[in-house]
Amino acid sequence: MRLGEVCILTNNVVRLADFYKGLLEIDNGSDDEVHQTILAEETMLTIFNDGCEREHAGQSMCLAFTVEDIDKEYRRVVSLGAEVIEPPAVRPWGAVNMRFADPDGNIVYLRSFPKP
Repeated sequence: MRLGEVCILTNNVVRLADFYKGLLEIDNGSDDEVHQTILAEETMLTIFNDGCEREHAGQSMCLAFTVEDIDKEYRRVVSLGAEVIEPPAVRPWGAVNMRFADPDGNIVYLRSFPKP
Protein backbone atom coordinates (compact mmCIF):
# COMPACT_ATOMS: atom_id res chain seq x y z
CA MET A 1 0.00 0.00 0.00
CA ARG A 2 1.18 3.53 -0.71
CA LEU A 3 -0.22 6.97 -0.07
CA GLY A 4 -2.01 8.09 -3.21
CA GLU A 5 -3.23 11.59 -2.45
CA VAL A 6 -3.26 14.43 0.05
CA CYS A 7 -6.37 16.56 -0.30
CA ILE A 8 -6.91 19.90 1.40
CA LEU A 9 -10.58 20.60 1.98
CA THR A 10 -11.56 24.25 1.61
CA ASN A 11 -14.48 26.58 1.08
CA ASN A 12 -12.54 28.52 -1.58
CA VAL A 13 -10.75 26.22 -4.04
CA VAL A 14 -9.52 28.97 -6.38
CA ARG A 15 -7.92 31.08 -3.62
CA LEU A 16 -6.18 28.14 -1.95
CA ALA A 17 -5.17 26.48 -5.23
CA ASP A 18 -3.70 29.77 -6.46
CA PHE A 19 -1.64 30.00 -3.27
CA TYR A 20 -0.23 26.48 -3.69
CA LYS A 21 0.38 27.00 -7.42
CA GLY A 22 2.43 30.06 -6.48
CA LEU A 23 4.23 28.26 -3.67
CA LEU A 24 5.07 25.22 -5.80
CA GLU A 25 5.64 27.27 -8.98
CA ILE A 26 3.14 25.13 -10.90
CA ASP A 27 0.47 26.12 -13.41
CA ASN A 28 -2.14 23.39 -13.62
CA GLY A 29 -4.16 25.28 -16.24
CA SER A 30 -7.29 25.08 -14.06
CA ASP A 31 -9.55 27.64 -12.47
CA ASP A 32 -12.12 25.05 -11.35
CA GLU A 33 -14.03 26.21 -8.29
CA VAL A 34 -14.70 22.70 -6.92
CA HIS A 35 -11.59 20.55 -7.48
CA GLN A 36 -8.04 21.16 -8.67
CA THR A 37 -5.11 18.76 -8.81
CA ILE A 38 -1.94 20.70 -8.08
CA LEU A 39 0.65 17.89 -8.06
CA ALA A 40 0.25 14.54 -9.76
CA GLU A 41 3.84 13.32 -10.16
CA GLU A 42 4.23 11.30 -6.98
CA THR A 43 1.60 11.62 -4.30
CA MET A 44 -1.16 13.91 -5.55
CA LEU A 45 -1.96 17.23 -3.87
CA THR A 46 -5.52 18.31 -4.54
CA ILE A 47 -7.67 21.19 -3.33
CA PHE A 48 -11.36 20.28 -2.99
CA ASN A 49 -14.66 21.78 -1.87
CA ASP A 50 -16.86 18.88 -0.77
CA GLY A 51 -19.85 21.16 -0.22
CA CYS A 52 -19.53 21.29 3.57
CA GLU A 53 -18.95 24.66 5.21
CA ARG A 54 -16.00 24.43 7.55
CA GLU A 55 -14.19 26.60 10.03
CA HIS A 56 -10.51 26.30 9.23
CA ALA A 57 -8.58 25.93 12.43
CA GLY A 58 -5.55 24.50 10.61
CA GLN A 59 -4.59 22.47 13.66
CA SER A 60 -5.28 18.88 12.66
CA MET A 61 -2.70 18.39 9.92
CA CYS A 62 0.31 19.95 8.29
CA LEU A 63 2.16 19.64 5.01
CA ALA A 64 5.94 19.47 4.71
CA PHE A 65 7.88 20.11 1.51
CA THR A 66 11.61 19.46 1.11
CA VAL A 67 13.48 22.25 -0.69
CA GLU A 68 17.06 22.83 -1.82
CA ASP A 69 17.44 26.50 -0.80
CA ILE A 70 15.43 27.33 2.32
CA ASP A 71 16.42 31.02 2.32
CA LYS A 72 15.24 31.51 -1.27
CA GLU A 73 11.97 29.72 -0.49
CA TYR A 74 11.49 31.80 2.67
CA ARG A 75 11.64 34.98 0.57
CA ARG A 76 9.11 33.50 -1.88
CA VAL A 77 6.72 32.53 0.93
CA VAL A 78 6.89 36.07 2.29
CA SER A 79 6.27 37.48 -1.21
CA LEU A 80 3.15 35.28 -1.48
CA GLY A 81 1.78 36.98 1.63
CA ALA A 82 1.79 33.88 3.83
CA GLU A 83 1.77 34.31 7.60
CA VAL A 84 5.23 33.19 8.69
CA ILE A 85 5.00 31.46 12.05
CA GLU A 86 8.67 30.56 12.35
CA PRO A 87 11.48 31.69 10.02
CA PRO A 88 14.17 29.21 8.95
CA ALA A 89 15.93 27.68 11.96
CA VAL A 90 18.43 24.85 12.34
CA ARG A 91 17.04 21.82 14.16
CA PRO A 92 19.10 19.59 16.49
CA TRP A 93 19.23 16.87 13.79
CA GLY A 94 20.73 19.34 11.29
CA ALA A 95 17.72 20.09 9.09
CA VAL A 96 16.63 23.68 8.57
CA ASN A 97 12.86 24.14 8.94
CA MET A 98 10.47 27.04 8.56
CA ARG A 99 6.77 27.14 9.31
CA PHE A 100 3.94 29.25 7.91
CA ALA A 101 0.16 29.25 7.46
CA ASP A 102 -1.60 28.96 4.12
CA PRO A 103 -4.64 31.21 3.41
CA ASP A 104 -6.96 28.78 5.24
CA GLY A 105 -4.67 28.59 8.29
CA ASN A 106 -3.22 25.14 7.55
CA ILE A 107 0.34 24.75 8.81
CA VAL A 108 3.00 24.20 6.15
CA TYR A 109 6.65 23.36 6.73
CA LEU A 110 9.50 23.86 4.30
CA ARG A 111 12.64 21.98 5.18
CA SER A 112 16.09 21.45 3.80
CA PHE A 113 18.51 18.76 4.84
CA PRO A 114 22.27 19.13 5.28
CA LYS A 115 24.40 17.99 2.38
CA PRO A 116 26.26 14.75 3.15
